[in-house]
Amino acid sequence: MNQKLAAPEHAIRNFSVLLSPTPRGARLARLLATQQLLVWGLPLDPAQLIVAELANNAATHGRVPGRNFQLLLYVVGETLRIEVTDTCGDEVPHRRHADPTSESGRGLTLVTALADRWGVSRSLPPRKTVWAEVTLAAPQAPERERPRSGPTCGPYALPTREKAPRQAPPLPPAGQTHSGE
Repeated sequence: MNQKLAAPEHAIRNFSVLLSPTPRGARLARLLATQQLLVWGLPLDPAQLIVAELANNAATHGRVPGRNFQLLLYVVGETLRIEVTDTCGDEVPHRRHADPTSESGRGLTLVTALADRWGVSRSLPPRKTVWAEVTLAAPQAPERERPRSGPTCGPYALPTREKAPRQAPPLPPAGQTHSGE
């Protein structure tokens, strides 16, 4: 009667946070995503760069005063999905061909290059979600180090109280201070 349920082979992991649509909120999105990826034991690249671009876009182009944007990360199987939802559903983001001298306009080109898939989903007005998916590499077993030949270390010599050239003078013993002269 009391049977233990088998753990699913691929548990769904998720992380969600609401952030202010400001440069500080975009930076915090990247930092929180990085920390969550570390907790999950997942590689940081390219996910942290994708989060940075999507969060910056939400803070810059999807900003509506008084309304936050949401960062959602979740892992299903071998896929990490990154979603950033903002409350400016009027404008759907699209890739632009930036002028070589312009300082902006390359964010979605970067997301296209880094993500395996990306897109835009409209939800309840006035929201839109920009998402990107990254296929995670299967963890590899670490390679065993092989013995290496090379020079051996010399014998260990105890340190002396003598000052070596170009070395700072030794600190005074604890409790003693230098005079103010």
